[in-house]
This record gives sequence, structure tokens and C-alpha cells, in this order.
Amino acid sequence: MSRFTASSVKLGGTLTAEGDGVVTDGLEILPVRGMGHIVAGDDLAELISAAAPWLADGDVLVVTSKIVSKAEGRLAEVPADGPEREEARREVLAAETARVVARRGPTTIVQTHHGFVMAAAGIDASNVDKTHLVLLPADPDASARQLRAAFRARGLDVGVIVSDTMGRAWRNGLTDVALGAAGIEPIRDHRGETDPYGNELEITQMAVIDELAAAGELVKGKCDQVPVAVVRGYPRSGIRDADGAAVLLRDAASDMFSLGTAEARTAGLRDAAQLPDGALPGRPVDPAAVDRAAAAVADALSPAIVVAPDEAIAGSGATAALHLRTRDMSPAGWMRLGADAHRLRAALAAESIVTLSLPHEDGIRLELSGTEESR
Repeated sequence: MSRFTASSVKLGGTLTAEGDGVVTDGLEILPVRGMGHIVAGDDLAELISAAAPWLADGDVLVVTSKIVSKAEGRLAEVPADGPEREEARREVLAAETARVVARRGPTTIVQTHHGFVMAAAGIDASNVDKTHLVLLPADPDASARQLRAAFRARGLDVGVIVSDTMGRAWRNGLTDVALGAAGIEPIRDHRGETDPYGNELEITQMAVIDELAAAGELVKGKCDQVPVAVVRGYPRSGIRDADGAAVLLRDAASDMFSLGTAEARTAGLRDAAQLPDGALPGRPVDPAAVDRAAAAVADALSPAIVVAPDEAIAGSGATAALHLRTRDMSPAGWMRLGADAHRLRAALAAESIVTLSLPHEDGIRLELSGTEESR
């Protein structure tokens, strides 16, 4: 099996930094080799400077979070092997977890106390002795600012990105992203600009520090012990160290996919238990959506339950109706009718159809209306 190792990567093209006229003919990505093993208390700026005396003003350093954590002593001691090691690892994961987003097999996706959503809270057991686990830096943006300040004290004006590897929802494979940053704008905002066809850009914001973190990984690799890459030629403008990688984290209000699998299921069950009875919005109902809802619960309904369309529409805002009745006239049969009616209401709610449950002379009448989401 062959393994790709890059001594450097050159990316051609022209890059313009808006507002200051800086133009570059391309980017060069260089590995920093020979740093050796990092231990708690190491001066990363000194070690990087010694390994890369060719650093220059304007360079952007992409620093693997693991060596930042090691230098800062962000290690957890665990047994070297056996079930005790796994138990200790679970305890460390719980301590680093703000909430569990999803679990599947041995993989646990969590949100860390920083706000990152990633596998196992970024806890790493590679490139470290077996009696320790490496945790993420406590404050990656602060770590980036401190490292940048240390270089400035040495007379070098560089940008710093603290990176780590993450998976991506909906895509296979891993890529490096920025956990922390200093001395470089995290986002390139194209909103308000006009494309070559005269269209005004409205939502385009490029996460440049994530892009540069991923580019740095091309020369760092996972087995080559190259924990730092240097991106040369990227125009840094409008620098404000207060704007770190934390600005890339979506807040709950703007995150359309914030719930994990278990959380979404729990929220859905809670909503189903609290279906309201009240005025309906009066929007059209898609018959195909009603059919899907009925099919979803068909196997769960009692064989004695009969569900049929009801043509009579009352003045409740309904635009369609269903009539549920039972052939089992015993008390248990009537109780089952009520439970099955609620099953159907929950299935209809999943199709963005709201319902009003009303008594009928021989059963239950469900009045239906579509919603804005069902359009």
C-alpha cells in the first residue's frame, strides 16, 4: 500500500484581499518537521521557530490541537489496558460532554463544553503513551492568541489556527477544521458583493480558517509526526484577535439540525403527547400525506377500527375530516378507539397536518388542516 507524503503543496491562482489591495499569485503549504515529542510545559513558539527558522511575517500556522493540549497539560491518566481502561475512558468522555447528540455502535457523537459537535469529544489515544488520553485544549481561541503573542514577542507577525480532525454530517471521510484562531479573519463575507452575472450574493460566507486547516492537513498527515503546517501567501486583512474560531459555531436558534437522533425522537414523542385541540389554520390538506400517515400506523391499529373519509366539514377551520369507529363495542374497544385515534393524530402531525378530535355518534371525528410547513 502506498502512502502520499507531500514536502509542500502549491496552489496556483490569484487571491485578492478586499480593501487593502493585497494580491498573491497563489498559496504554498509547507510542513514543519523535526519538532519531536511535546510534553507539558513545552514552549511551542520556541520549538516551532527552531524547526522552521524560515518563518516569515504574514505566514499562517496550522497547529494540530494535540500538541497544544500536550504543551498545556490537557491529558487524562488512564490504565494502560483492560476493562479498567475502557471504564476510565467512558468517565473522561462524560466529563468532556455537554450533551450526547447520537450513538451508533461504538461511536458516540457529543457536543463538548466548547460547543463543538464531534466524535468522542475529540478525546484522542493516538501519538501518546498508553497511560494517557489527550483532551482538546480548554480554550482553543485563547491558545491560538497566546501562541500568536509568543511569535510577536519574537518579532514575527503570523496568524495561528489550532486544528483538529472531524467527520461531517452527510459525507464520508474526515477533514481538519479550525478549533481556534488568532491573527486571521475566520470568515470571508461575500454578502453584498456581485457575481460575474450581476447577481448580488446574499448568504455566502466562507469559513476560511476551516479551509486553511484542511489545506494544512495535506502536508501534515496522520503518521508522519508533522504537527504544524505553514500556509504562505494567504492575504490577512482586517485582523482582530477577538474574532476567533468560536464565531463559526452556530447557536441553537440558527441551527436547523441541532437535535441528535435520541433528542429528536424524544422531542417528537413529547410533541405527540401534547397535541392541541383548537381552531385549525384552514390550509389545504394533501391527500397523499393523509394516506402516508394512515399507512404508518396501519399495523398498530386494532383490527376492529375502521377509518374512512368524512365529507362533512364544520366551521373549525378544517379542510378535510376522517371518521373513526370501532366494531368492538365493549369498554375495552372504546378505550382502544381513543388510543388508536391518537396514534393517527401523531402520524398526521408528522406529515404537518394538524387535527381537532371531536366526538361522533358512533366513534371519533378527526378534523384536519394543513400548515405552513406542509405547503
